[in-house]
Amino acid sequence: MSISLEGKVAIITGAANGIGRAIANAFAAARARVILADILVEDGKRTQKEITDAGGEAVFVRADVSEEEDVKNMVAAGCGAFRSIDILVNNAGGGGSYGCLHEIETREFDRTINVNLRSTFLCTKFVIPHFLAKNAGAIVNIASTYGLVGAPKVPAYCAAKAAIINLTRQLAVDYDHIRVNAICPGYIDTGLGRRRATLTEAELTAALARREKAARMQPLGRQGRPEEVANVALFLCSDAASFMTGSIVTVDGGCITTFNYGDAAN
Repeated sequence: MSISLEGKVAIITGAANGIGRAIANAFAAARARVILADILVEDGKRTQKEITDAGGEAVFVRADVSEEEDVKNMVAAGCGAFRSIDILVNNAGGGGSYGCLHEIETREFDRTINVNLRSTFLCTKFVIPHFLAKNAGAIVNIASTYGLVGAPKVPAYCAAKAAIINLTRQLAVDYDHIRVNAICPGYIDTGLGRRRATLTEAELTAALARREKAARMQPLGRQGRPEEVANVALFLCSDAASFMTGSIVTVDGGCITTFNYGDAAN
């Protein structure tokens, strides 16, 4: 099925790399005009150039979407460039500190909640009035399978993503002409994204190996590609998903469908 977003304007947060970058390119290929938001200016402008070099329309806005003024400026820049907003993809996020709850500094817990949950709240808050004015709109929140199950030593991230999942359902109840859905990716091969910069070479090698091992234990036996998440986001924002709202869609290779016994199963 060929999906077109022609005539639509989409804001995509965290669009510089990984899943956000893939979503931005997929939407632009479907003829949407896109506003790319990220704190990483060089990488964000690279995504913008990829789109414009392919014949699409894109504007990059440097924004920390956990900060209210940055979000206001992002929305204003989008309206200024394209005079409309039709789609919001709340993709920006991050994993935060690794450790058991009692080991995590309060400021680190707050930071993880802010970059994941607060950013989703702020972007939605300031985009929704534009949707209400036209009585239409589509929002996709990028959550995580870690919002559906417990995961080792990431309490703040699990809490934030679980909150995003139920916020998605709640928004679908309050706004009956705005479709709000969420995607829960599993292990997606983004090369650990921004976490790379915080790890030593040994830590990076070990972290990548852990992800590969965990991905091999899920039913499809591999990590997903960012484009595989982007394809689902594209569908959810299109007319093909016109009867979907409040849905939580897993894109995880089947990892939460079964209890995996690991080596004990052999």
